[in-house]
This record gives sequence, structure tokens and C-alpha cells, in this order.
Amino acid sequence: MGVTVRIIVSMETQSGPTIVFDTDCLMCSAWVRFVLRHERTPSARFVSAWSEAGLALAAQHRLTPQDLDETYLVVKDGKPLTKSDATFAIFKTLHSPWRWTSVLRLIPRSIRDWFYDRMAKNRYRWFGQQDQCFLPPEGQQARFVLGPPRSAVLPDHR
Repeated sequence: MGVTVRIIVSMETQSGPTIVFDTDCLMCSAWVRFVLRHERTPSARFVSAWSEAGLALAAQHRLTPQDLDETYLVVKDGKPLTKSDATFAIFKTLHSPWRWTSVLRLIPRSIRDWFYDRMAKNRYRWFGQQDQCFLPPEGQQARFVLGPPRSAVLPDHR
């Protein structure tokens, strides 16, 4: 069994969501720090979208590297979630009042995802980008799988 396969099996057999995110995106990194500060129980695992494990997990759920450039992936109870559905799944794991925002899920997905797409498309311009900007907080390293920067996987087109 290869290292990547062992990591994926390990992530899927533990409780809590697995969050595959763009470690080069300052907004995405801020979101992960927010989740770490506000989660009810420390059960989420975090994987760089550009790591071997992140790309393999995405491929397992039929997402390409280009897809990961437009959304992040949350795997919860073995089910892949993207865009606004992924965000609301994470909000459910947070302390109040943050988890109450999941009531916004009543808004039709097409509208929620339209706003999500605008944010995703402009995230580097609005918030910035830095190769491998994310460093796990002290004591949290075991919950993270990091990898190379985005530029090692996708051509820079922004």
C-alpha cells in the first residue's frame, strides 16, 4: 500500500471532515485558521490541494487540479462536497454563532455557488497569493498534509 493510499484511507476512516484547500491562497489559509479557532471538536484534517494526497483524494472524487483551482473539496462521511456546500458543511462543525450560518443553505445552490464562484475567481487579486503560505499552528501539524506550491501543479494564469 503506497503512502498516498495509506494517507487517504487514514483520512477517510477518522471522524470529522477532510478539507483539501489551496495552501497558496491567503484567503483559503485564513479560512483554515478560522476553522481551527472555532471548531467544536478538533476533528478536521487539512490537506494541501497541490500535495500528492490532495490530488489523489480529488481524483478519487472525480475532481481535476483545475477543479481544485476553482473550489476546495470537503470529504465528510465519505461524500465529496464543493463550493458553497463544502462551506456549509464546515460551518456545521463550528461553535455558535458560526454554525448558525448554515441556515443560509436555504438559499438555492445556484445563487450560493454564483457568489462562491465570484470569490474563488478573484481570491488571489483580492486577498493575495504566496507560494506555500500556510504553516500549521504549533501542535496542529499532525492534522495537516502539505505539499508543493500551486505553481508546481498548475500553470499560473491569474
